[in-house]
Amino acid sequence: MAFSGEVNDPEISSDGFTERSQTLNPGLKGEIREAFKGNDDQILLVANKFQTGFDQPLLCDMYVDRRLDGIQAVQTLSRLNRCHPGKDTTYVVDFVNEPDDILAAFKTYYATAELAEATDPNLILDLKTKLDAQGHYDDFEIDRVVKVLLADTCTDKVRQSQLVGAIDPVAQRLMTLYKQARLAYRHAEEVNDDDVRKRAKDELDALTLFRSDMGTYVRFYTFLSQIFDYANSGIEKRAIFYKALLPLLEFEREINTVDLSKVVLTHHHLRNLGTTTLDLTQGDSLAIPGMAPGGGGVQEKDKVELAEIIAKLNELFSGELGDNDKIPYVCSVIRGKLIESTTLQQQAAANSKEQFSNSPDLNKGLLDAIIGALDAHQLMSSQALNSLEVREGIIDILLNHTNLYEDLRNQGQQDVP
Repeated sequence: MAFSGEVNDPEISSDGFTERSQTLNPGLKGEIREAFKGNDDQILLVANKFQTGFDQPLLCDMYVDRRLDGIQAVQTLSRLNRCHPGKDTTYVVDFVNEPDDILAAFKTYYATAELAEATDPNLILDLKTKLDAQGHYDDFEIDRVVKVLLADTCTDKVRQSQLVGAIDPVAQRLMTLYKQARLAYRHAEEVNDDDVRKRAKDELDALTLFRSDMGTYVRFYTFLSQIFDYANSGIEKRAIFYKALLPLLEFEREINTVDLSKVVLTHHHLRNLGTTTLDLTQGDSLAIPGMAPGGGGVQEKDKVELAEIIAKLNELFSGELGDNDKIPYVCSVIRGKLIESTTLQQQAAANSKEQFSNSPDLNKGLLDAIIGALDAHQLMSSQALNSLEVREGIIDILLNHTNLYEDLRNQGQQDVP
């Protein structure tokens, strides 16, 4: 198991865990980079560390269960392309990414990489002004964190302790603001107070955007500082400060949705989607996009689409059900079961959307999906089984708001010889 620094879990042990902990990596001698030497088979579990920049010629197989894109995809999968005597085959088992996305990532760098547009170095200054104006930190707090991180006389354990003391007040301040806004939003929903709900939602959006802008700042600085000398230590200090602060702002953990602590995996299903040849010599290569500001606001189109879905779901289902119950049930659970139907894939490929919407097999597939979800979602499945109106409403949402027909059609066309 590869990770940086030290992880503390008082429930397991009073001592911190590092890569060298015998509990995690028993028998480890020296660095993890050296553990692959020898005749024993070795498996390395990686989150971020060693995902890129890890040069070990003996690596031959990779299992991917996270989204890869662009240069990260190229660098990650290229951990396997080092030559070694006796190594004549490599394997990648990818549970997440689409072949076309991986091909596009490699084609960008296969021959000659080109930039699609220039990047304005002043963007970093605009972001600095925007973030400073929020008033969530001051120069003293930035200097305090940077001083700890740049100190070269501390041990890792001492540095980690000092860093917690330096940055925790800022992180806790932001987390407290988020918790208060979240509680205010929930209370406003309970008492149906639109004004308070809007103010709380605006505060939640502002804090989420603040975190997003810090991430954008770090990416901009990492990119631009390699080619442009800002001659301003304050800009570099903020990049160091934001990078340390970002992992502590776990806003999403404050939103309790579904308790999965008692869920037990009883079975799973794998489908062979066939073999695809990824030819780097065919088609045009994409240029590398320039750095753009982004993160400047909420995507209004997506908000409107989601609001329409919620409004329709509220009309269909009754009882003590929240949006976090109804949306995943229709747009994920039921839709996911329909997407797997080869019959519906073939019909979507051979018929117009209007013809497909009137297909008896679509109604049958919906009933099968609802019955399949009955154990896990009893209240909603029971209402759907007992009401033609609810089932018709579900089909309307799936066809007109979730691209069900289009995705089934694409699947069906791919299977046509």
